[in-house]
Amino acid sequence: MPVPAHVGQIVRFVVVGGVNTLTFYACYLPLHRLLPYFAAYTAGFVVSLVCSFFLNTYFTYRTRPTWTKFLLFPLTQVTNYVVQSVGLVSLVSWFGMNSTVAPLVAALLAIPVTFLVSRRILLPGRPEYRPAPPRCGPAGGPRIP
Repeated sequence: MPVPAHVGQIVRFVVVGGVNTLTFYACYLPLHRLLPYFAAYTAGFVVSLVCSFFLNTYFTYRTRPTWTKFLLFPLTQVTNYVVQSVGLVSLVSWFGMNSTVAPLVAALLAIPVTFLVSRRILLPGRPEYRPAPPRCGPAGGPRIP
C-alpha cells in the first residue's frame, strides 16, 4: 500500500526542522565569538530561515521557489512562535508542567500547525493533502519516486 503524499511531506518537514536547527547553531556559535549575542542570533536566524525556505520548497513540498513564497515564508516562523508561546504558557500555568521540559513539548505540539501554514504558503491553491498524480517514466510505466 503506498504511503499518502502528506505523510512523506510531514516526515520531510520534521527532517528539515532538524537540519534548520543545526544550521542555526552552526551559524550562531562562531558568530557569537565575534558579535554580540543578539546580532549573532539574528544572523543565524536569517541564514537558517533562508535555508529552511529552500529545503522546504525543494525537498519537503517539491515545488518551485518564487519571490511571493519567499516573502510570505516568515509567516511560518511567526505562527510557530505564537503556537509555541501559547503552548508553553498553557502547559506551565494550566497543566503544571516543568518549565524546563514544557518548551520541548510545546515545540512538538506546534509542528502540525506550522506544517499546515508552510504547506499553504509553499503550495498555494492546492487543496489540503491532494495526492500527487502518478508519474510516468520514459517507457510509459509508473516511475518509482
